[in-house]
Amino acid sequence: MADLETLVNELPKIVHSLRLNIGHSHDIMQQIVMINHGQDQLRNIQEKVKSSQLKKSPTTTVASLYPVQKPSKNADYTVYIYKYDYPGLLTAKFGKLPADIALKEIQAKIDVWIDWGDLIQAIAADILSDINLVQQLNIDANHDSIPATFQAVEEVLKIQLDLDKPRILQQQIQQIIQAQEDSLKIKERLEFIFDNIKQSHNLLSILLGVSSFCGKYGFAIEWLDDDQELIISGDGRLQELTDIINDCEFYQNKIDSLILQISSLRVKTEKKLLKPKSEQWKLPKYNPLKKFKEQTLTHYGGIIAASLLALSFGSWMIKAEIPQLQQIHFNFNQEETAIANFKAAQNLGLEASALVQSPPHPLIVWQQAESKWQEAIKLLENISENTSVSTRAKDKLITYRFYHTIISQKVIVEKKAVNNLETAHKLAIEANFFIQSSPHSFSVREKAKDKWQQAINSLKEIPDNTFVYQQAKETLLNYQANYREISKNLE
Repeated sequence: MADLETLVNELPKIVHSLRLNIGHSHDIMQQIVMINHGQDQLRNIQEKVKSSQLKKSPTTTVASLYPVQKPSKNADYTVYIYKYDYPGLLTAKFGKLPADIALKEIQAKIDVWIDWGDLIQAIAADILSDINLVQQLNIDANHDSIPATFQAVEEVLKIQLDLDKPRILQQQIQQIIQAQEDSLKIKERLEFIFDNIKQSHNLLSILLGVSSFCGKYGFAIEWLDDDQELIISGDGRLQELTDIINDCEFYQNKIDSLILQISSLRVKTEKKLLKPKSEQWKLPKYNPLKKFKEQTLTHYGGIIAASLLALSFGSWMIKAEIPQLQQIHFNFNQEETAIANFKAAQNLGLEASALVQSPPHPLIVWQQAESKWQEAIKLLENISENTSVSTRAKDKLITYRFYHTIISQKVIVEKKAVNNLETAHKLAIEANFFIQSSPHSFSVREKAKDKWQQAINSLKEIPDNTFVYQQAKETLLNYQANYREISKNLE
């Protein structure tokens, strides 16, 4: 039993590791490894619980802050689980604390936690598969958060201009100019964040908005609350999405006033700098060498001018021939480049055609073919009119554009099929998670049923000539069975 107690006491730490830190893409990949490790630990505990031979059902006492001093009277033994981090989050994951929890209930909760790990891994995979999203997350990781940037700009308003020290004054002016630029950027970021979080129903867009808000501090997806809203941690705080939206609205209400104050400070500074100083008029000093220098320069200037005139007449004949030589050289290079581009375009066309023989093919193959056709078209478009391959290039261009259009349409179809399959998979994970987190709630089961229906509809939209159709067909049978089962339970 000691071994089992030790394992169960590790639960808060393990459950806390089932979180997805959003930051650099490299960090996300490391998180997937950690999540997998946490799930393996949970399965190990679950196996230990199943294999334990007990006469009575033991009880585990979960403490929110301190170990319970008086264990339950009906418990054969007590396992103390200490608060690991974030008391609110621990309560959300374990339930109301402190409480006596039977090991059977621990098993059920472990199922929920494992499903949660699957869900955040699916989210991580979606993030890493979107190149533009990954790039933006990496950019956000190099910038301060909205609150930190806002505070830094506000500090500039406290500057007391030092007009007597030019070097310090110059630094202050630069600070004011930078603060003005930063305040305008904050306004743009707030609009972007607000649109992505509040207006969008796409999870990845929402996460992109949160990332822009948190900046280099990053954030982590921790859990779902009772209303299935994401619980997010960042900068030492636990927040729901609603809290971040409220913060955005707070800063949006203040940003216009801040921009106005910074602009006013800059105008005030510029006025002080442009204030005219008393001019001091001085008589020009007499320079006895000035007249001598002027005479000397005039004398030698005449000699230099005559020499230049002779040289320019001699080189005029040479310069007259240069444009013709340059034109001949240009025409030769243009012809050579045109022939090379035409041959390269032909090779790309052959490669693109070979790639898509004997379909169906994965999405990446169609995308590679599309890219090759596009590159070939660009090469042909750059061939000049006055070259020997110009006419042939035009004929090829018509054909290649036609092929590119066909392949591009195929890419769209395959991409939609893949997205539908991934969407169905995520919906299935969510449906399972809902049921296991609240198995006796009628409203939750209704939500789960709706999720299964959405997943089924998504799979049915996948065309039979796509690469993922066979996988979708097999998955559909499983999802339909789950839908029928939950429908029976609701009846």
